[in-house]
Amino acid sequence: MKRDVKAIVKQMTLEEKAGMCSGKDFWHLKSVERLGIPEVMVSDGPHGLRKQAEEADHLGINESIKAVCFPTACATACSFDRDLLFEMGQRIGDECQAENLSVILGPAVNIKRSPLCGRNFEYFSEDPYLASQMAAAHIKGVQSKNVGTSIKHFAANNQEHRRMSSSSEVDERTLREIYLSAFETAIKEGKPDTVMCSYNKINGEFASENHWLLTEVLRDEWGFDGYVMSDWGAVNDRVKGLKAGLELEMPGSGGHTDQEIVNAVKNGELEESVLDTAVERILNIVFKFTDGRQEGKFDKEDDHKLAAKVAEESMVLLKNEGILPLPKEGKKIAFIGKFAKNPRFQGGGSSHINSFKITSALDAVKDITEVTYAQGYDIHEDKTDEALLAEAVQAAKEADIAVIFAGLPDLFESEGYDRTHMRMPNCQNELISKIAEVQENTVVVLHNGSPVEMPWADQVKGILEAYLCGQAAGQAEVNLLFGIANPCGKLAETIPYKLSDNPSYLNFPGDGQTVEYKEGVFVGYRYYDTKEMPVRYPFGYGLSYTTFAYSDLQVSSQEIKDTDTLKVSLKVKNTGNCAGKEIVQLYVADKTGAAIRPVKELKNFVKVFLNPGEEKTVEMELDKRSFAWYCTAIHDWYAATGDYEILAAASSKDIRLRKTVHVTATAEIPMKIHMNTTVSELLENPRTREVIQGMTGSLLEHMGGTSEEKADAASEAISPEMSLKMLENSPLRSFRSFMGMTTEEIQELIVKLQKAADGEE
Repeated sequence: MKRDVKAIVKQMTLEEKAGMCSGKDFWHLKSVERLGIPEVMVSDGPHGLRKQAEEADHLGINESIKAVCFPTACATACSFDRDLLFEMGQRIGDECQAENLSVILGPAVNIKRSPLCGRNFEYFSEDPYLASQMAAAHIKGVQSKNVGTSIKHFAANNQEHRRMSSSSEVDERTLREIYLSAFETAIKEGKPDTVMCSYNKINGEFASENHWLLTEVLRDEWGFDGYVMSDWGAVNDRVKGLKAGLELEMPGSGGHTDQEIVNAVKNGELEESVLDTAVERILNIVFKFTDGRQEGKFDKEDDHKLAAKVAEESMVLLKNEGILPLPKEGKKIAFIGKFAKNPRFQGGGSSHINSFKITSALDAVKDITEVTYAQGYDIHEDKTDEALLAEAVQAAKEADIAVIFAGLPDLFESEGYDRTHMRMPNCQNELISKIAEVQENTVVVLHNGSPVEMPWADQVKGILEAYLCGQAAGQAEVNLLFGIANPCGKLAETIPYKLSDNPSYLNFPGDGQTVEYKEGVFVGYRYYDTKEMPVRYPFGYGLSYTTFAYSDLQVSSQEIKDTDTLKVSLKVKNTGNCAGKEIVQLYVADKTGAAIRPVKELKNFVKVFLNPGEEKTVEMELDKRSFAWYCTAIHDWYAATGDYEILAAASSKDIRLRKTVHVTATAEIPMKIHMNTTVSELLENPRTREVIQGMTGSLLEHMGGTSEEKADAASEAISPEMSLKMLENSPLRSFRSFMGMTTEEIQELIVKLQKAADGEE
C-alpha cells in the first residue's frame, strides 16, 4: 500500500516530530503507535550482521547474535567483481530480513589515504572509481531484498586519530575527484536508502552541520532522496545539523536534543517545514521496509559457503617462484604460525561479527593432506618466544615445504586508533627470516587489513595476501594454496616498500586539530606512478596459476565529443594450462596538458573467466567523466580538447595495449583577463592568440631577441629562444617596462582581449 506520509506528519505533534529525528536507543528508531508508525531497528555491518539486543554498544564490546562474517572490504575490493559484491549484498539482505533489520550500516567507501588508518580494513580502495563500483554493487544487492543501506562515512574521514573533532583540510578539486567521487557514483547508481555523515570537520565545519555537503552536493547535485543519519555521537549542534540536512541523530540523546529542536521551532530559530521534511524522509524509508517486508532466510551454513567463495575470489597471490600450487601428496608440509589455527579474519570495533563458526587453514587442510603444525609466535605481545621459535624452525627443517601464516594481531589495527607504523610484529618478521634460512621452500600467507612492510619478501618463494577474509578464510587459503581454486584477486591498493614512500607521510594524521591533504589528487598509485617510484606491489597487481595475453584493442571512434560514450573492446586469451579469471583494467591518460593530473587513472574494469586456450572479447565503456577533471573555475567536470591514451592493463604498472583518441570539449572554461595574465596564456587561447601575436615581434625587439645588430656576446647572453620564453612568461603589466605602454593603454588592451576571449570580436 502507498502511505500518505505528508498526511501522517501533519497529524504529529511538534514533540513527536522532533522525537523521530533521534534514536530511541542505540539501534532503534522511535514509534508513534497512535499513527501506525512502527519501531524499526538498524544494525552495524557492512560485511555481516552485528545485531545487538541487551547492553547495546557501538564498538563491539558487548556480544551480538551469532552471525556470518563475510570478507571485509579491504579483501572484497580485490575481487574487482561487481556481480560477486551484488551476490554477497543479497545474502546480507536476506539475513537482515530474517532478523527484522531495516537498515544495515554500510558499505564504507572512505579512501585509503594512508596505510596507517585504523579502519582501512572496512574501506575498499585508494581509488575512488573502484570503491564506488564495489559499493554500488553491494548496495544494489542488499536493497534488492528491501533492506536499506547506509553508505559511510560522508566525507573525508580518512583517519581515526581525533576523528570526532579534527578538521580535514582539502581543496575543492581534490575533494571532488578523490574523496567525494567514491560516494558520488555509488549514491547515483546504487541509490542507498540512507547516508551516514562522518565525525570530522571538513575545512573547519562539522560534516554533521555542513549544508554544502549534506544538501547542495548530496541532494541538489546527486539527487539523493533518502535520509541522512549521523555517525554514532557525531552531532555537534543539533538544530544547525537539521537545517544543514541531517535528519536522524544516532544514538538517542535521552530527549535532550529533541527538546532543542522543539525550542528552536517555538522561538522561530527553526522553520517547522524543515522539521516536517526531515520526518517525511525518515518515514519514507521506515515504511518502505515495514510495508515491503519479505520472508527472511538466514541459512548460516550456506552463507558460510558463500563467504568461502568470496574469499577465494578476493585473495591476491603476490609472489610465486614455482612453489604454488602445493602438491597434495608426496611432500611433507609444515603449517607454521598461530593464524593457521586461529586466523585473524576481521577487524576490531563496530563491524566485529560474532561468527557462528570459523574455518581455519588447519581445519580445511585435513580434507586434502596431512601437515605438521607449530605455533611459532604469540599474538598477545610482540616478543619472541624462544621455545616457540625453535619448535617452528625445527618443523620447517624437517619438512619439504613451510607455509607460514602471519600478519597483524587485533591490537595492531582497529577502529578507534591508527597504526603508528607499517611493520608486522618483530617476532613474526624474525620467525619468517629464521625459517627462510633453513627452508628454501617457504610460503607466507598474510592476514592484515592494510599493507605491511615485507623485509623478508626476497627470502621466500611465495606470498599469498589473504587480507581479512571472513570466517571461512582458512578454507579459501587451502583451496588456493593447493590449486583447488586459481587465485584471481588483484590489489585494490598499492603496497609500498616503506611507510615514508606514501604521499601522505608528512601530513598524516595532522596536529590533532587539523590534517592537511597536501598531496592533493596524488593519492595511491596516482602518486607512485606519476613519480615513477618503485613499489613492493602496484595497484591492480595479482598473479594467477595461468597466464593471459591481451590483443586487438579497439575503440568505437578515434575522435569523440566529450558528450559521447566511447566503446572499448579487446581480446583476452588464456595462454596457460588451467582455467582462471583475469581482471582487465582500463586506464585513461590525459595528454592535453590542460591541468596537472596523474599520469593515468582507472576508469573501468572487467573480470573474465577463461578455460585453457580460450579467447574472449571483453567490452567496456568510457564517458565524459572518464576523461574529465574537476575544474574549480567553473565548479564542474571538464574534459579539455586534445588527445587521451586508452590503456588496457594487467595492473597500474603493467600496460599491455594502448590507443589514442581525440576528445573535443563542448564546454569551455571562461577566460578572465587581467594585468597578470601571461602572454603564454593568451597564445594558448585561439581567440586571443591573433590579437597578441601581432605584438610579439615588437615585444621581442624590446627584449633583445630579434635585432641582428646585437653584439655576439649579448646574443649569447640573451638568445632568441630565451627571449621567447621570457616573453611567454611575461604578464601584461610587464608591457609598461618592455613596450613603454601606459597603464591606461594596457587596460584598453585587456578590454580588447577580453572581448576576443568572450567571442565578441
